[in-house]
Amino acid sequence: MDILPLVVMFGVFFVLMFLAVPISFAIGLSSLATLMMMFPLHQALVVTAQKTASGFDSFTILSLPFFILAGAVMNSGGIARRLINLAKVIGSPLPGSLLHTTILGNMMFGALSGSAVASAAAVGGVMAPEIRKAGIDPSLGAAANIASCTTGLLIPPSGAFIIYSLIAGGVSVSALFLAGYLPGILLGLVMMAVTSISAYRRGYSSQGWPSLTAVRQAFVEAILPLGMVLLVIGGMIAGMFTATEASAVAAVYALVLALMVYKEITVRDLGPIIMTTVETSAIVLFMVGVSVVMSWAMTFADMPYMIEQLMALASDNLLVTMLIINVLLLIIGTFMDLTPGLLIFTPIFLPIVQKLGMDPVHFGVVITLNLCIGIVTPPVGSALFVGASVANVSLRSVMAPLNLYYVAFLTVLALVTIFPEISLFLPRLLLGYGA
Repeated sequence: MDILPLVVMFGVFFVLMFLAVPISFAIGLSSLATLMMMFPLHQALVVTAQKTASGFDSFTILSLPFFILAGAVMNSGGIARRLINLAKVIGSPLPGSLLHTTILGNMMFGALSGSAVASAAAVGGVMAPEIRKAGIDPSLGAAANIASCTTGLLIPPSGAFIIYSLIAGGVSVSALFLAGYLPGILLGLVMMAVTSISAYRRGYSSQGWPSLTAVRQAFVEAILPLGMVLLVIGGMIAGMFTATEASAVAAVYALVLALMVYKEITVRDLGPIIMTTVETSAIVLFMVGVSVVMSWAMTFADMPYMIEQLMALASDNLLVTMLIINVLLLIIGTFMDLTPGLLIFTPIFLPIVQKLGMDPVHFGVVITLNLCIGIVTPPVGSALFVGASVANVSLRSVMAPLNLYYVAFLTVLALVTIFPEISLFLPRLLLGYGA
């Protein structure tokens, strides 16, 4: 068993990352370097091209550009403001109500946009001035926004689950979507509990109970945007359409809302929106393609088997194995974004936990939740930098209030890891998953 190809793969990968080479190119070049050790140059190039192309050869992957388009339209079409108004009504009776509004706004808007960074920018951009005006510490407001923007990566429709499904060998996207609901909501509720503690200690008051008129108006304004989730998830559960077809429905629905109902964008505005969609889709799809090359090279070099043997030496207990994997992913997540983390480590760890009896849908939720933590932690947390920027606060000032939210993350991660039913209850109830 030759370990040298794997040493070369990860050596080249980390050197390129240290040199600030874009991660997709780091993945592709390190994979090519490994293949060149195992094959002649022309064969290595052919395998790289073939496997990259095969990464795109999936009906399911078509859902990514459509969901990205739906999110881009919602970012520009006034959807965030309407959802934040609803969040204000729900959060107003709680201490530090604007902080709870931020969390609830991210739970709703993040789920619709499918992007933690977009959610942090949209919700944070609206709420940061109001939080300052209310006399609330802007660093605490930024921390609440940064931490809660990740909830939308668990609450469907989630692009992260689509990517996991592709890499995990076709695990049901519908089951993954439903599996993300309870963990995502649980994460939001635990963050609200943490926020209540912080607000109470600082003496922040609530805004009182809203009037029935305000409640009715907020729900009326938000019912159409929230209807997209009902349409997409309900249609998938009812068997009306697949995940890919659902993504197209979501994109059309978002366009109709923004262009015809709210009229906050015009046909002329679609050019930049489509360009953003194309650019984002190209980045993600290229990353998927080169990650397929890396996954194949790791399998050819027997890396999954070697890691499985090492894990077996440590323990053959699923919980102990998951503890080790979670710790490794928490460390990796601090310098790697969610998408490459899923693409690289799903094919390594999934076969190991499946042999120990873990459901692949459950593992998909656990690895996604784990890597979500990385995007809100230094040194390369994308949501961390965006959230601090839109709130106009320094990273140093936001780290102290973020510590409590890290406790919330770890608490929910432990619960979701230990109790599979948190993830699997809804897929089993509504889809008969695993029956």
